[in-house]
Amino acid sequence: MALRHFFLVLMVVSIWAFNNVAIKWGLLDLPPLFLTCMRFVVVALVLLPFTRVTRAQLPWLAALAFTFGFMHFSLLFVGIGYTDAGTAAVVVQLGTPIAMLLAWVILKERLSLIQLCGILISLSGVAVLSGSPTIPSWWVLTLLLTSAVGWAVSNLIVKKAPPIKPLTMTGWLSFMAIPVVGLTSWLTEEHQIDALLHATWRGWFGILFSAIASSVVAYSLWYALLKKYNINLIMPYSLLTPVLAVIMGVLVLGDSLNQFKVAGSLLVILGTAIAVINIRNLRMHARFPRLSLRRKH
Repeated sequence: MALRHFFLVLMVVSIWAFNNVAIKWGLLDLPPLFLTCMRFVVVALVLLPFTRVTRAQLPWLAALAFTFGFMHFSLLFVGIGYTDAGTAAVVVQLGTPIAMLLAWVILKERLSLIQLCGILISLSGVAVLSGSPTIPSWWVLTLLLTSAVGWAVSNLIVKKAPPIKPLTMTGWLSFMAIPVVGLTSWLTEEHQIDALLHATWRGWFGILFSAIASSVVAYSLWYALLKKYNINLIMPYSLLTPVLAVIMGVLVLGDSLNQFKVAGSLLVILGTAIAVINIRNLRMHARFPRLSLRRKH
């Protein structure tokens, strides 16, 4: 990998990690569901004028608006309001092994014994994390796990859906999620407009960073890198996101560290790494880098 692309990868995972800090700042001024809705409004305004969808794609985008827009993002924003940025990022990282399990059960995709062991290690990490005081109640953990399931189910929908360009998908699912998230905010939250009008820079930073930096910029760079390099070379870097989120939470927000949080985070990240990293392909790339580069073209 070229050095400039390596730094681009690090920038992308850093943006995703810092997004948890930005959300925490945004929640100081705005209710979580309303913050989520405003995020979708900004993404839709930025992307919709430049993207088009077909009638065949609309049902799949509607499903993604619920699983990815409402289940994943809304519940993540609500959950972060009750825990710290790093813990939320680690729990939601379970979306990867959950997606692998769902693909195994529903799509009949094969899982090796090593991958199953990695998934079990990840799940054991959640059991350890549940003892951390950073998760104040079982229902907070349930919210974050449901958010992870929403992300996992979204992967299955994308796999079965007709081809949709990534930014087109991001823009239109955001647009279609606005009514669902907005209605839920209207039914369960109060004084949203007043909160927006009196929001400080933290509230607006939470909206704009999550929408523009995390969604539009980071995902654009990520998909560009995936087109240039093998998936098995790029995807493992995403495991840095929860690690950096924990570090940034401690340094920027003053989040605490305890033995449950450290041990549980390590188990989740280690287990996910074992489950997703194709060791055989990595070895081939290390031995025959030129051959690997030719194959991806």
